[in-house]
Amino acid sequence: MLTDRQQQTYDFIRAYARRHGVTPKLREVAQHLGISSRGSIHRYLRAIEAQGLITVESGRARGIRLAAEPGMPDNARALMLPLMGRIAAGRPIEAIAGQDQFDLSEFLVGPNRFVLRVQGDSMVEDGILDGDMVVVEQRNHAEDGEIVVALIDNEEATLKRLQRNSDGSITLRPANRLLAPMRYPGERVRVQGVVVGQLRVYR
Repeated sequence: MLTDRQQQTYDFIRAYARRHGVTPKLREVAQHLGISSRGSIHRYLRAIEAQGLITVESGRARGIRLAAEPGMPDNARALMLPLMGRIAAGRPIEAIAGQDQFDLSEFLVGPNRFVLRVQGDSMVEDGILDGDMVVVEQRNHAEDGEIVVALIDNEEATLKRLQRNSDGSITLRPANRLLAPMRYPGERVRVQGVVVGQLRVYR
């Protein structure tokens, strides 16, 4: 049996995972509970873990893993692959197997993120090819030079590098020397998200 505070902690972890697809960080749990003591959070988590409801991996930003539960996203429980070492992309080096695990959820999954499949070759010189999938963080602002999902005239969405000009206009730059940049009055362009990751499958 969990105490009221432990149950509140567990309920928050489950709700957060269902909403965002990943479990919360310790500071997010602490903020929700309104406490600043990490020791208290650790005690709650250990008690919940003792009931078999979660596992806690130390040293990871999102190290809380929920036990299998119907309807819970798999990536909220575990999305791990073995990290086997390094491999050279230039001259050969010895590939050494490691003992670490690589958490794909930390790399790709997060609040307000979604995936788009790329169609076209306007970003090939940035390594984004036709058929690739990009992970986008949904937001309405971006820094100059970032790769953004831009909505033009509330109708056409495109993937380009953002450049703000001194006259208030916006240039959307392709990464393909065969294509010309597109320049629009600022009010015609709305940023919908920024690319934070990329996926490509070879089979």
